[in-house]
Amino acid sequence: MARRRRAQKRKIIPDPKFGSTLVTRFINSINKHGKKRLAERIFYDALDDIQKKTSQDGLGIFQKAMENVKPSLEVKSRRVGGANYQVPIEVSADRRVSLAIRWLLTYSKARSEKSMSEKLANEILQASRNEGGAIRKRIDTHKMAEANKAFAHFRW
Repeated sequence: MARRRRAQKRKIIPDPKFGSTLVTRFINSINKHGKKRLAERIFYDALDDIQKKTSQDGLGIFQKAMENVKPSLEVKSRRVGGANYQVPIEVSADRRVSLAIRWLLTYSKARSEKSMSEKLANEILQASRNEGGAIRKRIDTHKMAEANKAFAHFRW
């Protein structure tokens, strides 16, 4: 951790197609080895695939999926008097988005479809319907926080 001051937040430029900073953050998370055009193509192909399958707005379904995956509680380990406790805490807005993006991508990569855009499209579709791996992860996180509610007084 930095001892002097907080790191400055970088300003995220909205993506050119939809004008959304959320889409830019998602594309930047897909990005590997500096190949941003490839990451953009994967994401936009996934949204087109969603639009073909559901005949609804792909961006709207993506935003609904993100809302469904965002966790509101998580547990953090706190050491108190020689014992470690899993203390439930509320998740900040920025971290909610980061976790949702990470979980969607992780469970998309684990799927068995052929291309990454297909995997991503199907995971986003399932998340928008409150199904899939990313939703399971959010539910498990919430259950863990609920189970450790007794240790909430260790929060500081």
